[in-house]
Amino acid sequence: MNVLLWQVGAHRIIRTYQQAAIIYNPNAGRLRRHPSRLARAEAALKAAGHKITLAPTSRQGHATEIAREMASGGADLVLAAGGDGTINEVLNGLVGSEVALGILPFGTANVLAMETGIGSHAVRAAERVASWEPVRISVGLLSQPGVAKRHFLLMAGAGLDAHIVANLNPTLKNMLGKASYWVAGFSSLLRRFEEMQVSANGREYRCGFALASRVRNYGGDLEIALGASLLADDVELMLFEGAIPFRYLKYFTGVVLGNTARMSGVHAIRANSFDLRPLNGRDVHIQLDGEDCGLLPAHVEVVPGAVTLLLPAEFLASERKRWTT
Repeated sequence: MNVLLWQVGAHRIIRTYQQAAIIYNPNAGRLRRHPSRLARAEAALKAAGHKITLAPTSRQGHATEIAREMASGGADLVLAAGGDGTINEVLNGLVGSEVALGILPFGTANVLAMETGIGSHAVRAAERVASWEPVRISVGLLSQPGVAKRHFLLMAGAGLDAHIVANLNPTLKNMLGKASYWVAGFSSLLRRFEEMQVSANGREYRCGFALASRVRNYGGDLEIALGASLLADDVELMLFEGAIPFRYLKYFTGVVLGNTARMSGVHAIRANSFDLRPLNGRDVHIQLDGEDCGLLPAHVEVVPGAVTLLLPAEFLASERKRWTT
């Protein structure tokens, strides 16, 4: 159980957790380059009164197993230390439990950290964990034939970005970090894209890139789904028509300028569930939170109130104001 303390003068609730764990990926971008930062983050958490257990991962899917064990063993907080892929694995071990999920940004990409104002400095994030508010939020759920279902916290992308994720060179990623995605992305403009059919809200759409997002931030640098929110019980589904690379240069310009949803060939849809299937017999990849999840067909739906996420009070105040005005 966590202990609640009233901090006089600051007028806010401070929470210290007595059975907290840091699940960390030793190969995460910043953690690999600066291993001492994990010890500093742990020290900051202990200094704030949290009791911490360190739990390293050793293989793909291991973070999910550890998180599930922690949840069944009485943990009151699990901190995912890594990138969005590590956070996704931890999420899948905590869905349906009452255990709080927090993040320490150590990865190549930290979309959730940028979206919520946590930032990219893991030690500073650790110092603020006690002031973050636990909020029950909805998550996405991906279903594919013959494959175990998988939840996502941020986004599901099919087509263009998933192709990039599936074919990203690991060596290039280790060398260039987040820039490797941009290199791979512009290289993809030399090929014709696979297309898919998306069924949502009783309508059919044909596109080369589909993005179902719970956040506005994309990759830490851009905002695509401007109407998305972690506090909503649906996703914003952004559909980009076409298979010709030139069209996507136009779309990219629209994203940079912030007017994508008003562009010809782009559809912005609010949906609780939708289906995707490939067209013309070609393979179409799908990714969740930046990790390759195989091929279409697939069904995506939103699971209400699935997990407790720790979020900064400033972000929550801003997001709640945005949704009530």
